[in-house]
Amino acid sequence: MSTTAQHKIGSGFDARSTADDVLRGIDLTGRLAIVTGGYSGLGLETTRALVRAGARVVVPARRPETAREALAGLDGVEVDALDLGDLESVRGFAERFLASGRTVDFVINNAGIMACPETRVGPGWEAQFATNHLGHYALVNRLWPAIAPGGARVVSVSSRGHHYSGIRWDDVQWREGYDKWPAYGQAKTANVLFAVHLDKLGRDAGVRAFSLHPGGILTPLQRHLSRAEMVEAGWIDENGDLVDPEAFKTPEQGAATQVWAATSPQLEGKGGVYLEDCDIAEPAPADGARAGVKDWATDPEQAARLWELSAELTGVDAFRG
Repeated sequence: MSTTAQHKIGSGFDARSTADDVLRGIDLTGRLAIVTGGYSGLGLETTRALVRAGARVVVPARRPETAREALAGLDGVEVDALDLGDLESVRGFAERFLASGRTVDFVINNAGIMACPETRVGPGWEAQFATNHLGHYALVNRLWPAIAPGGARVVSVSSRGHHYSGIRWDDVQWREGYDKWPAYGQAKTANVLFAVHLDKLGRDAGVRAFSLHPGGILTPLQRHLSRAEMVEAGWIDENGDLVDPEAFKTPEQGAATQVWAATSPQLEGKGGVYLEDCDIAEPAPADGARAGVKDWATDPEQAARLWELSAELTGVDAFRG
């Protein structure tokens, strides 16, 4: 199978479509999803929508008790401990899941951090790259024996923030001159490149991978931003109210693209592409407007290079003999 063209397919959905909209008529009974961070913000809405469509959902959580409280009353959901910034925690979660003997149909790498102060995890890794990318890389590779051939999908939640930076190959861990926004951009670019290469490796087994921009949504992801920063960005006013409500999606709308990526029959036989507003995105325009996907995030050579680096850093590669 060839890689999918990075152009809209006319899905019939748009920025205002909700997760329930894209699941209408789709029965997920008997299907199993793993949704990282599936207890807060977009992840919580993703979990709820998948459950309403009949799926069982496993929610790996850094704060399991908080997750259980948030998910109380939802049938078919289980919570397990996982800290994406700790590779031993990733290993533990994957081993427990594999020991259950189950297969997984959808892995939605939804958890993430954004624009945090300089933070080091593991062997001194920059926290955004380590948590948003390396933790998910290791998780999917460790879960690979359970990822169902012939139909499973892996969904990597990126962001339009990938426009802020490509991969800084000379200083991936930001040893010099840390800047929280380009560091976030690099991590989100890594999420796209991960899906590009995973799709190449997995498609012969019928496993496809996608990345996406969920849209602008105010969720707990903004926890590291001060009110003053959000006022300066034009998101909220001095009272904390949205300046332009139409500029933001609701969490239900924000969850739609990742749910569409995981389940839509419109994406059968496709993969390795970046999505937005419940459709395949166009390449970013040459005028620098922040729309579509940057070529540095879809370059197959950079995707392969990042995979090799990630394998070296984490010591995990399901596709290496």
